[in-house]
Amino acid sequence: MDQNILNGPTGETCLDLPSPYQAHRFGLLHLPRFIAKIKKYLNGDLPTSYQRNFTKGFDGFLCLHLGVDPEQIIECVKTSSSDSELDERLMKILPEDLEPHIWNRKVVQMGTADLAKDKLKEVRSNLGAADREDLISFADVIDFDERKIP
Repeated sequence: MDQNILNGPTGETCLDLPSPYQAHRFGLLHLPRFIAKIKKYLNGDLPTSYQRNFTKGFDGFLCLHLGVDPEQIIECVKTSSSDSELDERLMKILPEDLEPHIWNRKVVQMGTADLAKDKLKEVRSNLGAADREDLISFADVIDFDERKIP
Protein backbone atom coordinates (compact mmCIF):
# COMPACT_ATOMS: atom_id res chain seq x y z
CA MET A 1 0.00 0.00 0.00
CA ASP A 2 1.11 3.58 -0.72
CA GLN A 3 2.79 5.03 2.38
CA ASN A 4 0.78 8.25 1.90
CA ILE A 5 -2.52 6.39 2.19
CA LEU A 6 -3.88 4.88 5.35
CA ASN A 7 -7.10 3.04 6.06
CA GLY A 8 -9.24 5.22 8.27
CA PRO A 9 -12.81 5.24 9.52
CA THR A 10 -14.11 6.66 6.23
CA GLY A 11 -12.02 4.46 3.94
CA GLU A 12 -8.63 5.17 2.45
CA THR A 13 -7.22 8.48 3.64
CA CYS A 14 -4.59 10.42 1.70
CA LEU A 15 -1.92 11.93 3.91
CA ASP A 16 -0.16 13.83 1.14
CA LEU A 17 -2.92 16.15 -0.08
CA PRO A 18 -2.65 19.85 0.74
CA SER A 19 -4.89 21.20 3.46
CA PRO A 20 -8.05 22.98 2.29
CA TYR A 21 -6.58 25.95 4.19
CA GLN A 22 -3.55 26.08 1.86
CA ALA A 23 -3.81 28.96 -0.60
CA HIS A 24 -2.81 28.84 -4.24
CA ARG A 25 -0.52 31.50 -5.71
CA PHE A 26 -3.75 33.12 -6.94
CA GLY A 27 -4.87 33.51 -3.30
CA LEU A 28 -7.62 30.88 -3.35
CA LEU A 29 -7.88 28.37 -0.53
CA HIS A 30 -8.50 24.74 -1.54
CA LEU A 31 -7.27 25.19 -5.13
CA PRO A 32 -3.91 23.46 -4.44
CA ARG A 33 -5.86 20.55 -2.92
CA PHE A 34 -8.20 20.29 -5.91
CA ILE A 35 -5.22 20.34 -8.28
CA ALA A 36 -3.46 17.63 -6.26
CA LYS A 37 -6.60 15.47 -6.30
CA ILE A 38 -6.88 15.96 -10.07
CA LYS A 39 -3.29 14.79 -10.52
CA LYS A 40 -4.00 11.68 -8.44
CA TYR A 41 -7.19 11.08 -10.41
CA LEU A 42 -5.42 11.39 -13.77
CA ASN A 43 -2.73 8.94 -12.57
CA GLY A 44 -5.36 6.48 -11.33
CA ASP A 45 -4.21 7.04 -7.73
CA LEU A 46 -7.25 8.79 -6.24
CA PRO A 47 -8.76 6.41 -3.68
CA THR A 48 -12.40 5.41 -4.04
CA SER A 49 -13.19 7.19 -0.77
CA TYR A 50 -12.21 10.49 -2.48
CA GLN A 51 -13.80 9.75 -5.84
CA ARG A 52 -17.37 10.01 -4.52
CA ASN A 53 -16.84 13.72 -3.76
CA PHE A 54 -14.32 14.46 -6.51
CA THR A 55 -15.52 17.60 -8.38
CA LYS A 56 -18.32 17.90 -5.80
CA GLY A 57 -18.15 19.32 -2.28
CA PHE A 58 -15.40 21.95 -1.94
CA ASP A 59 -14.17 21.16 -5.48
CA GLY A 60 -17.59 21.87 -6.94
CA PHE A 61 -18.20 24.91 -4.75
CA LEU A 62 -14.85 26.36 -5.82
CA CYS A 63 -15.71 25.85 -9.49
CA LEU A 64 -19.14 27.38 -8.94
CA HIS A 65 -17.50 30.40 -7.31
CA LEU A 66 -15.13 30.72 -10.28
CA GLY A 67 -17.85 30.16 -12.89
CA VAL A 68 -16.08 27.21 -14.50
CA ASP A 69 -16.89 23.56 -15.00
CA PRO A 70 -14.62 21.22 -13.01
CA GLU A 71 -13.76 19.49 -16.30
CA GLN A 72 -12.12 22.72 -17.47
CA ILE A 73 -9.73 22.67 -14.53
CA ILE A 74 -9.11 18.95 -15.02
CA GLU A 75 -8.23 19.64 -18.66
CA CYS A 76 -5.81 22.41 -17.64
CA VAL A 77 -4.04 20.04 -15.25
CA LYS A 78 -4.04 17.23 -17.81
CA THR A 79 -2.47 19.32 -20.55
CA SER A 80 0.10 21.22 -18.47
CA SER A 81 3.66 20.02 -18.07
CA SER A 82 4.64 22.44 -15.29
CA ASP A 83 3.12 24.58 -12.55
CA SER A 84 3.82 27.75 -14.54
CA GLU A 85 2.09 26.32 -17.61
CA LEU A 86 -0.83 25.26 -15.43
CA ASP A 87 -1.10 28.78 -14.01
CA GLU A 88 -1.11 30.23 -17.53
CA ARG A 89 -3.88 27.86 -18.62
CA LEU A 90 -5.92 28.58 -15.49
CA MET A 91 -5.59 32.34 -16.00
CA LYS A 92 -7.17 31.90 -19.43
CA ILE A 93 -10.31 30.18 -18.09
CA LEU A 94 -10.73 31.87 -14.71
CA PRO A 95 -12.41 35.24 -14.20
CA GLU A 96 -10.21 38.31 -13.96
CA ASP A 97 -11.38 39.01 -10.40
CA LEU A 98 -11.18 35.74 -8.47
CA GLU A 99 -12.72 37.34 -5.36
CA PRO A 100 -10.53 35.27 -3.03
CA HIS A 101 -11.80 37.17 0.02
CA ILE A 102 -15.33 35.88 -0.67
CA TRP A 103 -14.30 32.31 -1.49
CA ASN A 104 -11.81 32.00 1.38
CA ARG A 105 -14.43 33.12 3.90
CA LYS A 106 -16.74 30.36 2.62
CA VAL A 107 -14.02 27.73 3.02
CA VAL A 108 -13.24 28.60 6.62
CA GLN A 109 -16.91 28.93 7.58
CA MET A 110 -18.37 25.92 5.75
CA GLY A 111 -20.07 23.82 8.40
CA THR A 112 -20.56 26.61 10.93
CA ALA A 113 -24.07 27.62 9.85
CA ASP A 114 -26.97 26.22 11.85
CA LEU A 115 -28.17 24.13 8.89
CA ALA A 116 -24.80 22.39 8.57
CA LYS A 117 -23.96 21.85 12.24
CA ASP A 118 -25.84 18.54 12.44
CA LYS A 119 -24.01 17.21 9.37
CA LEU A 120 -20.68 18.38 10.78
CA LYS A 121 -21.50 16.62 14.06
CA GLU A 122 -22.32 13.44 12.11
CA VAL A 123 -19.04 13.64 10.19
CA ARG A 124 -17.05 14.15 13.40
CA SER A 125 -18.80 11.14 14.90
CA ASN A 126 -18.00 9.02 11.84
CA LEU A 127 -14.34 9.96 12.29
CA GLY A 128 -14.38 8.94 15.93
CA ALA A 129 -14.12 12.56 17.00
CA ALA A 130 -17.62 13.26 18.30
CA ASP A 131 -16.15 14.97 21.37
CA ARG A 132 -13.86 17.29 19.34
CA GLU A 133 -15.60 20.67 19.67
CA ASP A 134 -12.48 22.33 18.19
CA LEU A 135 -13.32 20.87 14.76
CA ILE A 136 -15.76 23.62 13.81
CA SER A 137 -15.74 23.48 10.00
CA PHE A 138 -15.61 20.90 7.23
CA ALA A 139 -12.07 22.03 6.42
CA ASP A 140 -11.15 21.21 10.04
CA VAL A 141 -12.53 17.67 9.80
CA ILE A 142 -10.70 17.13 6.50
CA ASP A 143 -7.45 18.17 8.18
CA PHE A 144 -8.24 15.97 11.19
CA ASP A 145 -9.04 12.96 9.00
CA GLU A 146 -5.79 13.44 7.06
CA ARG A 147 -3.74 13.75 10.29
CA LYS A 148 -2.91 17.44 9.85
CA ILE A 149 -4.67 18.21 13.14
CA PRO A 150 -3.79 15.88 16.06
